[in-house]
Amino acid sequence: MSQNPPQTPASEPVQPPGGAPAPAAGVTGADAPPAPERGSQESVLREILSGNAMVTALAIVLSLVISAVLIIVTSPDVIDAAGYFFARPMDTLSAAWTVVSDAYLALFRGSIVNYRADSFADMIRPLTETLTVATPLIITSLGVAIAFRTGLFNIGGQGQFLIGAAFATVGGVYLDLPLGVHLLLVIVMGALGGLLWGAVVGLLKAYTGAHEVILTIMLNYVALHLVSYLLNTPFLRRAGTNNPISEQFPDSAAFPALLGDGFRLHWGFVMALVLTFLAWWMLERSTLGFRLRAVGANPAAARTAGISVKGGYVAAMAIAGALAGLGGVAHISGTEKVLTSGIAGQFGFDAITVALLGRSHPVGVLFAGLLFGALRAGGVTMQTQTGVPIDIVLVVQSFIVLLIAAPPLVRAIFRLPAPGSVRARANADVVTQPVLAGAAVPGAAAEAVPAETGSATTSKGEGR
Repeated sequence: MSQNPPQTPASEPVQPPGGAPAPAAGVTGADAPPAPERGSQESVLREILSGNAMVTALAIVLSLVISAVLIIVTSPDVIDAAGYFFARPMDTLSAAWTVVSDAYLALFRGSIVNYRADSFADMIRPLTETLTVATPLIITSLGVAIAFRTGLFNIGGQGQFLIGAAFATVGGVYLDLPLGVHLLLVIVMGALGGLLWGAVVGLLKAYTGAHEVILTIMLNYVALHLVSYLLNTPFLRRAGTNNPISEQFPDSAAFPALLGDGFRLHWGFVMALVLTFLAWWMLERSTLGFRLRAVGANPAAARTAGISVKGGYVAAMAIAGALAGLGGVAHISGTEKVLTSGIAGQFGFDAITVALLGRSHPVGVLFAGLLFGALRAGGVTMQTQTGVPIDIVLVVQSFIVLLIAAPPLVRAIFRLPAPGSVRARANADVVTQPVLAGAAVPGAAAEAVPAETGSATTSKGEGR
């Protein structure tokens, strides 16, 4: 006589495969922490950062292609050749290829290697300029990326950069300290200034519910006009002039040159590499980084797990501000050596683009910052040697932002599968194949038939 398999009581939860306990009876999805609604700030940011390396690379390539089309249609040589296109079409195609190749080769020579140079120093000078321009951009972008990973849109890198540079100027100009100690104090003061400016946003966000985008945008203007005001007072203005400019940094408060006095590259680039590693370690290996990522992934779930969401907001904005302030220190103490109201340029706003392009991962931010540094450094050479306006660099950056912010658009253009679709299809095939094969797969029929039916069939067979 066959023995029926033991039945699972209806009152006990069924244990699914893999060891994960099933929800207890009476527990519904409403009892679990709610996930961010589609269209909310957290979900939008997660969708923007959901692309992979392939999508990022294709977005860059597509941006260069679109910019090449703009260069072609605005080139006088191409327009002239297009006037007799039907008589000699190859002239138009040749002119289009020439203008694009010359522009991009000039961009390469101005940013990576000048293979036409006569000396080795002149040959590598473009690369050193790229690294110099990228240094403050990488550091500032790390702060924006950390805020993004915490679910915060930090648009205030510009103001934090300025305040950090202003604090560094106070320490660099008013203090007379020994070599090494002076530079260290300048670095600490710059980080402190940015930290305080960022922490204000975190505190207001945490305890008043104010939106960080509005706060950071407004504080950018406050920082700009505050620094402009101080530069028009004897407190920061250089003695003997009415121009809004500070005293020059002494050598003891400046980053020394990394490759000698013939190059602008300084030791601030080494600081950028160290900060990239520290940001990666903090986000991926530390308890604080885990808490920040948990808050960014789902604040309600983080709060349920005992993580302070308010503390996460304050810590993330303080760290972001400190890094942006260090970006200001690297720029003023390593490159400019004087403070002006326009010293921040577009570093704070470009940092948002770099953080998005780097998918808010420190290593990705490093390479994205190098790319933008190359575009900036090579754009001048491209304009002077080929006549293509440097504004085309801004076009490339803008298209990169547009495409990075819309990964589904890039996937649709290049017909790429959605994230996880290939794995989901493979899992579906694994699940459905035994059922479709039926008796052809050993043990499939026994697993497909419920226990009660299987036992009844067995008993019936034994009866025959």
